Amino acid sequence: MKIKTNLVKITAAAALTAVGVTGINAVKTSSVQHVQAAVWRIKVNYIPGYGVNIWSSYKNGHFTGKRAMHGETYEVLETKKDQDGNTWYKLDDHQWIEGRYAINAKSAKAKKVSANQAVKATGTISKPKKKKATKKTNLTITTQNQNSEATSKTSQVKKTSKQASSSASAIVALAKAQVGKNYVWGGTTPAGFDCSGLTQYVYNNAAGIDISRTTYTQVNQGKAVSLNNLQPGDLLFWGSASAPYHVGIYVGNGQYVHAATPSEGVKMQALSGYFYPSTARRILK
Repeated sequence: MKIKTNLVKITAAAALTAVGVTGINAVKTSSVQHVQAAVWRIKVNYIPGYGVNIWSSYKNGHFTGKRAMHGETYEVLETKKDQDGNTWYKLDDHQWIEGRYAINAKSAKAKKVSANQAVKATGTISKPKKKKATKKTNLTITTQNQNSEATSKTSQVKKTSKQASSSASAIVALAKAQVGKNYVWGGTTPAGFDCSGLTQYVYNNAAGIDISRTTYTQVNQGKAVSLNNLQPGDLLFWGSASAPYHVGIYVGNGQYVHAATPSEGVKMQALSGYFYPSTARRILK
């Protein structure tokens, strides 16, 4: 009887060993398949020091509590589009990020424009040539003309400044009026906006200024301004200066209006360190 019991134990141990080997082989096979499934490498293109949310799925997923930090690289295991046409990248099992927050890891870095180069690009201002007075009478006339011209220029500057202020007020008012409207991918009307569709609509209808359609082109319009010197009506951009992924309108008092997400729609919120713009452009002169 004792011999039979030992025989049963030996047989059971052998079976467990076989299962263990099979399990190990299964893990190895799964691991190999996991690596081979990688498509390419991406680099997170967000805001330095911050990360983008990692979701459990590309459709109706929940926030995993993890973030992919700016500058980190990942292997893309799968690419999908959600119902709104947004591209998503799978980083691991139940770990997805939106494609707009990433770039190809092999892509070249965008060239930065220095302050001197920016000044050169806008052109130079030549000094007016002075006329020599041949007689006292001519000198008096020349002085009067210069005074008249200076007065005219001052008046024109004040007029332009007043017009810009009026346009800014109209832009702010129309932007705030869109709060609560739906977010629609590719939308450019009050029936639904995406981020750049909202800014284009507001500028066109409030100030009669036709700005381009996408964040990639809007970031090249107007002039760059410091984030410490914002004025109502300025456009705020998130992401890299050469390829931003989001845009909103500054409305004053540390607040901005933007078409946020499909679930949030158009909203007004305060600037915060967690989601702070990377650059700003002033369209109004």
